[in-house]
Amino acid sequence: MSQPITEHVVRTARHTGFHLACGPADGTPLIFVHGWPELSASWRHQLPAFAALGFRCIAPDMRGYGRSSVYPRHEDYALEHSVRDMIDLLDALGRDKAVWIGHDWGSPVVWNLASHHPDRCLGIVNLCVPYLPDGFAPATIVPLVDRRIYPESAFPAGQWEYQLFYEENFNAARAGFEASVADTVKALFRKGNPAGKGQPSRTALVRRDGGWFGGSGRAPAVPLDTGVLTERDLSLYVSALERNGFFGPDSWYMNAARNMAYARTAPDRLALPVLFLHGAYDYTCETIDSRLAEPMRRCCADLTEVVVPSGHWMAQEQPMAVNAALARFLAVKLPGAWTQP
Repeated sequence: MSQPITEHVVRTARHTGFHLACGPADGTPLIFVHGWPELSASWRHQLPAFAALGFRCIAPDMRGYGRSSVYPRHEDYALEHSVRDMIDLLDALGRDKAVWIGHDWGSPVVWNLASHHPDRCLGIVNLCVPYLPDGFAPATIVPLVDRRIYPESAFPAGQWEYQLFYEENFNAARAGFEASVADTVKALFRKGNPAGKGQPSRTALVRRDGGWFGGSGRAPAVPLDTGVLTERDLSLYVSALERNGFFGPDSWYMNAARNMAYARTAPDRLALPVLFLHGAYDYTCETIDSRLAEPMRRCCADLTEVVVPSGHWMAQEQPMAVNAALARFLAVKLPGAWTQP
């Protein structure tokens, strides 16, 4: 029988956090951490599947998103604050440890949980964004760019040009997304395309074009990619992003120096079990042919890697492959986490 997904709020003196929950209350917690510009519901394919296996599955709206607190300053979105939010959530659940699963900006949150709070982690799983022990920031990722695809003369920051656009033109970036939120969501949430391999990612063109969408100032009107989202999913994303706007989500990109300073206050080597899922057709977080995954391989003592035939929105595009890899990792590396459903 399908497990119901319930809604919850955790309030502390510093933050109000909304989360979805599914599965037996005494099950080992799996906490799913979303990225930009997503929601707790981005894990809708994972929550009931692992709840049925006996896990207590939790997916928060991260700060700036959905029904969690929205803050007025860029610095309120530094990773240190989101890590603290997650520790507060775990405390509110009355649990000492969890398996943490992150995607996109949720991945640096989870990597920092593992480095700063290994005592609160049974193991970790990250999708698309690998471990950068000195912090996930242009200064650490640009040196790893594949210059065969991104010659420095044309793409100084490679596929990470878009991150510099936020820093240089924050208001323009935000306005472009907010001009038509429905079109933004439909333009962003699309399946990976095998034909794009070896070609520059569109994120490499953002600074050159003066905006995310060819400099037009708004997303094009494209059909919904039902291989990633249903109409109901689209409505959920649009409602949340129209309500809160893109200031919070985009501000996650405005803390490079703070995030690097925070990363460097923890040991860079991770001893706990780690699963990393590569997106075969994710051409921004391109971890297969470039050097982007090298720091992760150096610094993770117990690393399992799986390639998923997917673009960036892996948990939504290829949920069965993601769920199979996660279940296998839990069975092989964390057998003690299983409880009888």
